[in-house]
Amino acid sequence: MSPFVQLLASAVALMMAMGIGRFALTPQLPRLIAEGQFDLTAGGLVAAANYLGYFLGAVDAMFARQPAQVRLRLHGGLWLCVLLTLASWAADGFWSHLLLRFGTGVASAWVLVMIASLSQQLASAHGRQRLGALVFAGPGVGIAVTGVLALGAHLLGLDSAALWLVYGVAALVMLLAVLPWLPRAQEPAATPAAVNEQGRGTGIGRLGLVYALYGIGYILPATFLSQMASQQFHGQWQADLFWPGFGLASALGVAIVSLRRPGRTSAWLTTTLWLQGLGVLACLLGGGIGLALGVLLCGGPFLACMQLVMQRSRELAPHATQRNAGLLTACFALGQLSGPLLAALSSHYGSSLQPALMLAATGLTVAGMLVITGSRSLQGCPPGTRMA
Repeated sequence: MSPFVQLLASAVALMMAMGIGRFALTPQLPRLIAEGQFDLTAGGLVAAANYLGYFLGAVDAMFARQPAQVRLRLHGGLWLCVLLTLASWAADGFWSHLLLRFGTGVASAWVLVMIASLSQQLASAHGRQRLGALVFAGPGVGIAVTGVLALGAHLLGLDSAALWLVYGVAALVMLLAVLPWLPRAQEPAATPAAVNEQGRGTGIGRLGLVYALYGIGYILPATFLSQMASQQFHGQWQADLFWPGFGLASALGVAIVSLRRPGRTSAWLTTTLWLQGLGVLACLLGGGIGLALGVLLCGGPFLACMQLVMQRSRELAPHATQRNAGLLTACFALGQLSGPLLAALSSHYGSSLQPALMLAATGLTVAGMLVITGSRSLQGCPPGTRMA
């Protein structure tokens, strides 16, 4: 089977599982609040349930080593994303949405970890690393699709239940289109114990902390951008332009990063983290210009940062791709879980998201500094173990 077809199928799988299964709540949030199903504080808790599921799914994925285990989680996660999105059509109120978002969190983490590992191994084996990097643009395209569908639903006067159904049908079509072409897991190759120990170095631990801080920083605008835009434009259709814009900026960011020359991954990662911090601060400016800057500066580095973190983990431990993908995704999910809880506290006690956004920007700044100091510490390593 052509590597190009398998990598394209991987991108579409992430487009569905992440763009729809994972992030469909964001454009739905203003509708659900307007319909009285829950308020902004409860919306933060529903999002937190999604991220808790994402964390548990990522932790479970770390231990899927045999091909049958990988296949079960990949295909099971994809089907769960479709079925739970369709089931959201009948959901009404806080608890039903919370449980369904928890389930989609678990499912989307399974898909992300398995696809990230399988697609990058495939790309490396066939010398198609640049094409493999573009797989991470899939969620951005999926976010844009959910945003465009939300805009169409707004113009047609559809309620949240109808839009869940539209999302579910779209997810089903994508899944059926790519299911036969997804990459297949191979038996894990035996690696020397010394190599395995080398992959457990402190660099991965630092990278996990960076990814957790990134999870806190990005998730607030990613979760509440549509709600902030809805408040700014008083529920008019213009508010629905910001979420697809975020998705398109994310996909473009991955494309730009994929064109870079090999090496200097840490420098690129630091740049994406700090740009996103500026984007979070831009959201504090308010108004259409502040939100537009937030879309550009938060959206552009969003998936590029994810791709760079996974690339950095392969540089640090090339023989532990799937284990580290699961570990890093779990760290990322813990950070995401903290984000909506901070938003709920900020909304409840401060009557706005501003305190939470300021903390998020601070976390992204610290994450960039950790990447820089980590790279400098590696300069003292023996030449055979130093990574770019």
